[in-house]
Amino acid sequence: MNFSAIAFVHEQMTPKKEFPAFKAGDNVTVNYKIIEGNKERIQSFKGDVIKKQGTGHTASFTVRKISDGVGVERVFPFYSPNIDSIEVNKTGHVRRAKLFYQRSRSGKSARIREKRMASETAE
Repeated sequence: MNFSAIAFVHEQMTPKKEFPAFKAGDNVTVNYKIIEGNKERIQSFKGDVIKKQGTGHTASFTVRKISDGVGVERVFPFYSPNIDSIEVNKTGHVRRAKLFYQRSRSGKSARIREKRMASETAE
């Protein structure tokens, strides 16, 4: 195995930015760099996190959204240099770490309850 190639990959995948803490059930927007030829643009993907997996440089998370009535899932590596930013829109209240049951649901049954924050109720 070529250890210089492995070191290069680990160097490329080091976190350049700190992302907010989120978990399964949260609604997030991931701004991802898309490179088409010599042009680069930012594409946003907004949906619910259905799982987080792995540790270290191989950690990733899966985001699911409904687009035109069709479920779309996308896997993002945490330490990808193409992730521009991650924004947490809503914090969900779920009892599972992996929300695969969401795949078979549609409409109102696919909704995730929003977690109430103590600081919002105190104001």
